[in-house]
Amino acid sequence: MSEYVFSPPPPVSLAVLGTEARFPVRRIYCVGRNYAAHRAEMGGDDREPPFFFAKPSDAVVASGAQIAFPRATENLHHEIELVIALRQGGVDIARDQALDHVFGFAVGVDLTRRDLQAAAKDKGQPWESAKGFDQSAPLSPIKPWAGAPPSGAISLSVNGSVRQDAKLTDMIWSVAEIISEASRLWRLEAGDLIFTGTPEGVGRLQPGDQVTGAVEGVGGVTFSLAPTAAA
Repeated sequence: MSEYVFSPPPPVSLAVLGTEARFPVRRIYCVGRNYAAHRAEMGGDDREPPFFFAKPSDAVVASGAQIAFPRATENLHHEIELVIALRQGGVDIARDQALDHVFGFAVGVDLTRRDLQAAAKDKGQPWESAKGFDQSAPLSPIKPWAGAPPSGAISLSVNGSVRQDAKLTDMIWSVAEIISEASRLWRLEAGDLIFTGTPEGVGRLQPGDQVTGAVEGVGGVTFSLAPTAAA
């Protein structure tokens, strides 16, 4: 029997509402600029299709945690999102079959080091350091789901003040379209999470901030930032 040269890290997982079982996280895909108003505030054209980027699975932080304010940034932004959790995968998934692959939904926040993202854009470099850093994906427990995807309100507040407030129906690409398009780029598998994009109102976070996000019918996510930045 083979042995590891050192002990592997524990698997990343999320709680599932209504059960003691946990959802094992394989990969995290994210859709950029999937709300027209957010695309406009970021200087984009609403005729452009959304694009994908990724976060490492160990960026996941369970709701309720205090997380370290990330190093190497002076402009940390919040982005509230509906998150798809897949129960099965595939390639070239047809849009009319895409919802059959959904296990459930969660509420997530895509934390972004906006200053690093801007610098990377200016140089035509990848965004990895801006999006895929430690503790950059706070997530609620997953709510098992069947039928039509959620379509209600999505919102985020910082220290009790509402920053983002929109409807999931404002998304440019639907849940089914996102799954289908992602499956043309990667072989999707059970355990994959897909962040579906954020509405307008993204903004800066500071050490000590208390953040609360919610998606109607799905649940909520909360976290706080440590009162001082990471050394």
